[in-house]
Amino acid sequence: MTASSFLIYKFMHKLPKSKYDPIKKLKVIFSGLHFAVSDFSVAYKLVLSVPVFILSFILQQWIDFTLILLATGMMLVAELLNSAIEILCDFVQPRKDMQIGIIKDIAAAAAGISIFVWAATLILEVSHLWQKII
Repeated sequence: MTASSFLIYKFMHKLPKSKYDPIKKLKVIFSGLHFAVSDFSVAYKLVLSVPVFILSFILQQWIDFTLILLATGMMLVAELLNSAIEILCDFVQPRKDMQIGIIKDIAAAAAGISIFVWAATLILEVSHLWQKII
């Protein structure tokens, strides 16, 4: 055992043992989702995705269903991370700061790219599903 692995082993044994509680984890997840869905910029995107998602399910277009699920999920994850980064930055530095501004801009750009991919996917899938209906 090397010196560094011994230190890690010794340190790990001093950490408090936490009991895994899946119910508590679900409560935390739903709490975060509640904050996200209460934000209009996230809510309207979900409202636009759900009907297309349901239509692809009804028409049994499984590839479309999966693409919509992935694009919407990616967009939602990017929006959540962007919001978390913005809140954390405001907590760490409440005053205007150029570096914090750059961090927020990068996070917003990531969310923007995911929104573009989501919108393009939704438009393509709506046109594809529309052709199946007609």
